Amino acid sequence: MLGFHYLKASPTQYVIQYRRGKAVRAGTGLSFIYYRPTSIISVVPVGSSDVPFIFNEITQDYQPVTVQGQLTYRITNPELVAGLLDYSVAGSVDTYRSDDRDKLPQRLINLAQNFTRTEVLARPMREAIRQAEPIADAVLANLTSSEALKALGVEVITFAIMAIRPTPEIARALEAEAREGLLRQADDAIYERRNAAVEQERRIKENELNTEIAVETKQRQIRETRADADMAVELKDQQLRETQLTGQVKLEEERKTLVVARQENAKTEAEARAYALKASLDVLGGLKTEVLQLLAVQSADPARMTAMALRDLAGNAEKIGTLMITPELLDSLIKRDGE
Repeated sequence: MLGFHYLKASPTQYVIQYRRGKAVRAGTGLSFIYYRPTSIISVVPVGSSDVPFIFNEITQDYQPVTVQGQLTYRITNPELVAGLLDYSVAGSVDTYRSDDRDKLPQRLINLAQNFTRTEVLARPMREAIRQAEPIADAVLANLTSSEALKALGVEVITFAIMAIRPTPEIARALEAEAREGLLRQADDAIYERRNAAVEQERRIKENELNTEIAVETKQRQIRETRADADMAVELKDQQLRETQLTGQVKLEEERKTLVVARQENAKTEAEARAYALKASLDVLGGLKTEVLQLLAVQSADPARMTAMALRDLAGNAEKIGTLMITPELLDSLIKRDGE
């Protein structure tokens, strides 16, 4: 009304009021009434802003890669920025008269791309796609110390690279190579596992064989010990049998000697008895039969004499008419025979 206008800015907006080419009022989050026909209001956002980016760069080995990330900045010198770019508004604080406010992020992106290109060109593709964080740190350090950035009145808060990707063909080739490498590693692992299993089996067989050899050696030692013991026992038995045989031979020899001696003695005795008998017979040979019978009667037993008399009687029975034998004679003969 009548050219007066009320303006109210937020805490993240820096307001500069120009009148007749000079700044008459400046500050963050100001609220005031101004006369529009004679005033120009510039509103510079001083809050942090995020700017995404995608760069197409070339690595050291001439391989194209895509760098994707985000840059965060804020304006530290709004009066300097307002002098470089047109941030004037038409009535409302969000209605800018030109698109100069979109040029500042692009300038920052261009500056960041130059530093990023330098870092990517210094690395081969394989190294570049694995070193996104070191590249981002190097770019942020270069941006922080850049005089061009200071001349813009801007401070870069963060610079993050989300990914560095090769072309789809190269990515597939790398995936195939990595896949083949993993397959080779899997094959090597299987081969090593099988070799380990074979080696373990060989060790088990070797241990079993060593155990069998040790058992067989022990058994052989036991058999040899038993054989030695049996041989010693057999040798002892043989020595005993030889000793016994020697004793028996000696005993038989002694028996033979004894038998021979006995034979000699018996022969000598027989010869002596024969000689004595012969001498007796020679003496008795010249005697008559009656004398011999008389001698025999004198030296004989009465019962025997009675028996001889009965025998003679029996021999001359045909000449005997009557023979009387008393019971006493028979009783004496029977009792003597019974005794």
